[in-house]
Amino acid sequence: MRWLMWLASRPTPPIGYGLAILAFLLALLMRLSLQGILPPGFPYLTFFPAVILTAFVAGTGPGILCALLSGFGAWIWFISPDEVLSTRPDKLLAISFYVFIVGIDIAIIHAMRRALQRLRAEMEVSARLADRQGTLFSELQHRVANNLTFVISLLTLQKNRIATEPDAAVSIFDSAVHRLGVMGRMHRRLHSPEALDQPIGTYIRALCDDLIEATGAANVICDVAADPVRLDLSQLTTLSLLLAELVTNSLKHAFPEGVRGTIYIELKRLDTKNVLLAVSDDGPGMPEGRPTGASLGTGIVRGLANQLDADLILPRTGESMTRLVFVA
Repeated sequence: MRWLMWLASRPTPPIGYGLAILAFLLALLMRLSLQGILPPGFPYLTFFPAVILTAFVAGTGPGILCALLSGFGAWIWFISPDEVLSTRPDKLLAISFYVFIVGIDIAIIHAMRRALQRLRAEMEVSARLADRQGTLFSELQHRVANNLTFVISLLTLQKNRIATEPDAAVSIFDSAVHRLGVMGRMHRRLHSPEALDQPIGTYIRALCDDLIEATGAANVICDVAADPVRLDLSQLTTLSLLLAELVTNSLKHAFPEGVRGTIYIELKRLDTKNVLLAVSDDGPGMPEGRPTGASLGTGIVRGLANQLDADLILPRTGESMTRLVFVA
């Protein structure tokens, strides 16, 4: 079956037409060798197999060439050897019979080859889908394990914070619930069928809109500028979590309720390997006296940056821009 698929799917090479000529010559020699042995009325006996085999092995074009050569040769040598290209009715009937038979044979073989080509294409699509399903299943297992690790780390950090700030337990739990809710919404968006096919800028803008809607900060907008960067599902998931944390921090700290503002997100390809992610806002920036990297959110950002093997540059006092350079 595999060699049938191979014969049917490969394009007709130039050597196929040489094979057609060779098949015609072999059929002619065989028919000449049988002259005097066969009874009258079998001029095409050896040519039919030659045409059928040529069309099957070499393709429709070589099959037609072999049929034309065979018909012409049989007419000259066996149908009308004394009257070259005779137009007598009985001679024309014989050649018409030949044309009809080889035409049907070539048409059937051509249809069979086309069917085999379609079957092979469908088998290749099925194989790719099966491979993709296996890859997605492995990725899902990996992502679920990573997400559980992330949730455990988040809850551990929140528990440690409750130990030092017992009066803030309710707000700490609210913060954890918000982060887990953001994670759930993000995963629903990530695992939609069009997630990996849509432009990265469109995806980031939709993610920001979800975060703004979830926090009720209708006074804040997102300004997204993104180069057409391609990310795999694992990178896109981690980057989404990181963006969600940075945007949430801006919504929480940079814009008091009712204050208008803009969050700027830039995803820029620096070279063939490296990509820059920059997130900033037009709020007041990092307050004085607050140590860089001291907050829970910053710790989460650092952990996610490590998952991307990225270089992270946090904002200094009076600044709001966080920069991240990673390979993609």
